[in-house]
Amino acid sequence: MNIVILDAYSVNPGDISWEPIRAFGNLTVYDHTPPEQIGERIRQADAVFTNRARLGEAEFSQASNLRFLCLFATGYDKIDLASARRHNIAVCNVPGYSTEAVAQHTIALLLELTNRTRALDAELRKGRWTQHKGDCVWDAPLIALTGKTFGIIGTGAIGCRAAEIAKALGMRVLGYSRNKRAAFCGSYVSKEELFRESDVLSLHCAATAETHHIVNRDTLALMKPSAIIINTARGVLIDSGALADALNAGSIYAAGLDVVEREPILPENPLLNAKNCLITPHAAWLPVDVRKRLVDLAAENLDAFVHDRKLNRVDLEG
Repeated sequence: MNIVILDAYSVNPGDISWEPIRAFGNLTVYDHTPPEQIGERIRQADAVFTNRARLGEAEFSQASNLRFLCLFATGYDKIDLASARRHNIAVCNVPGYSTEAVAQHTIALLLELTNRTRALDAELRKGRWTQHKGDCVWDAPLIALTGKTFGIIGTGAIGCRAAEIAKALGMRVLGYSRNKRAAFCGSYVSKEELFRESDVLSLHCAATAETHHIVNRDTLALMKPSAIIINTARGVLIDSGALADALNAGSIYAAGLDVVEREPILPENPLLNAKNCLITPHAAWLPVDVRKRLVDLAAENLDAFVHDRKLNRVDLEG
């Protein structure tokens, strides 16, 4: 079996092994693949793995041998599933590999915005604590979370886990989701009520036509001026310009983002210069043990396919 990994560096910069996948055949690993080279690189492949490459009719039509495609990811919005079906290509994702890590990053972004630990450390090292001769330097308020409302859009595994952590911090938890889950530890409300009530709004839903720019000028206008938005899901859930304007106008207090609409982030993205906006480079899933689990689970998908079992097949949905 000829196996190709199109964008290996994002998953494995050299600190974990590809052996779980290499065991299935002849493995070719590319650190990065420009879009115009995808078709050529998968031409002889029987199986392809990718993290973020877009694949559709133009690519699949050049890969007559291709029968298996696996995403090193949970989301699969970059794959044309209709085209994959036409070409008889099985498409798999890897759900659940990063639940704990992404929930942890969600809370890390929130705590940095409320407790400002890095800023306080930096000011202390400049000598301001000594000069102040008091207990604290109050350049910005610190925010206690107990009693505040933590609102979640999307109560899948990550959303439910983030809710549990928020509840452990003493927060009231509300949720809005297409599918209601018994495991969710909060109360479900309407989308409008969620935007109005949330002191913290955390996004954990998939990118779909319905959720595209779910955070926009209209929904931002519903929010409290003290509200914080956290996004560790997909950048397209937020209208970047609308959020930047709201932050700069003081219509909401802060935002913590691990994802943006165009990645890597463009220099002209208005969020880079927005007030009180913390951005990390799509890093929530990057702990080494999480990436190792991702590779192991992706290999299990291939093993299931080879043995005619259906595991995490997203091309069969709908």
